[in-house]
Amino acid sequence: MATNSEQNEEQNELFEHYRFVCDKGQGILRIDKYLMDKIENASRTKIQSAAKAGNILVNNISVKPSYKIKPLDVISIVLSFPPREIEIIPEDIPIDIIYEDNDILLVNKKPGMVVHPAYANYSGTLVNALHYHFLHKSKFKNEDGQVYLAHRIDKGTSGVLLVAKNEFSQSKLAKQFFNHTIERKYIALVWGDLNEDTGTIEGHIGRSLKNRKVMTVFPNGEYGKEAITHYKVIRRSGYVTLVECQLETGRTHQIRAHFKYINHPLFNDATYGGDLILKGTTFTKYKQFVNNCFKLLPRQALHAKSLGFIHPITKKKLFFDSELPEDMKSAIDKWEHYSNFFQTNEED
Repeated sequence: MATNSEQNEEQNELFEHYRFVCDKGQGILRIDKYLMDKIENASRTKIQSAAKAGNILVNNISVKPSYKIKPLDVISIVLSFPPREIEIIPEDIPIDIIYEDNDILLVNKKPGMVVHPAYANYSGTLVNALHYHFLHKSKFKNEDGQVYLAHRIDKGTSGVLLVAKNEFSQSKLAKQFFNHTIERKYIALVWGDLNEDTGTIEGHIGRSLKNRKVMTVFPNGEYGKEAITHYKVIRRSGYVTLVECQLETGRTHQIRAHFKYINHPLFNDATYGGDLILKGTTFTKYKQFVNNCFKLLPRQALHAKSLGFIHPITKKKLFFDSELPEDMKSAIDKWEHYSNFFQTNEED
């Protein structure tokens, strides 16, 4: 029997992928019982939700939870992560809801907000706010008031986040993330003037062998997981460039790590060195200008602009877009004015 579990900590998509090959001497057994024995903390309900969502395959064919496994069957399952074992306290925190129905919700997350309670952030998170919303404010049903995250974005990143309102919808969305059919676009301001107007950054991403809080690109694929980021230039402003990024994969810090890897870290990204003055002149006024931009945008310059996916229940294609937050707009405008001023003076 061989097993393989896809990365859990090293991706923003909240799913796990398992693959099993049944032994030659495997007796006849229901697949849900078999998987409960093989996967730690996997409840029967969760496995049945995965099967209902079409996330359990035997020899590349979707099966029901009552399927009887046989020797040498090849089993593949995509499971959404279970809620963490932390008591979620509902908190009445303002959130910007873009869309909601009985099965999903999309929110425009503000920068600085942690998505899920964890060590040192047990309250004030988006999940605390959503739990309160589901219990006390929502006009749509929610089975238990629980929050079923489909993916994550970093604390310092703003933008569109997709949330399921029940386990079945979460399982269906997990499959779309696993199959890379979710359409995600981000806007980023990066240091330097990119050579090409469009490009693709590839390189496995994993946690740094020196610092577990930082992600590193391993170009030879000897460590980490495959990561692919497509980009195109939106605007060039001299020492910085505004880019649109489209993700094929969703590794933790993917855009931030990829642009660091090609020597164009995100503007004011302290984790990846973007909070230093990396391009430009040595003039005191220029340094003051950059520091003023840092103050306007006290985080990495990254916004989750849009999200496209298939609704887990209606099966309709949905697309949601969001405006850049004011802190990013202000910094981008300031750089554009700076660039235009010097271009004009050079022409004169």
